[in-house]
Amino acid sequence: MSETRELDARRLLCPLPVIRTQDAVEQMQPGQRLRLIATDPGVKNDIPAWCRINGHSVESIEEQGDEILITITVGET
Repeated sequence: MSETRELDARRLLCPLPVIRTQDAVEQMQPGQRLRLIATDPGVKNDIPAWCRINGHSVESIEEQGDEILITITVGET
């Protein structure tokens, strides 16, 4: 199992969490995981939509207090 990279997008508002996610995923290999930590509730819709368009998979979306944790598996680009 490859390591999971973490991206801190707390206190960033749309569209910055998506842009930062895109930048991070571009540096990763298919099959690697990215864990996004965000506080903008919009990421619960924006990140899954971005993943569908770009061929990545959302493994989980969790809420812990005011933080939203989204784990993405990078797909073939």
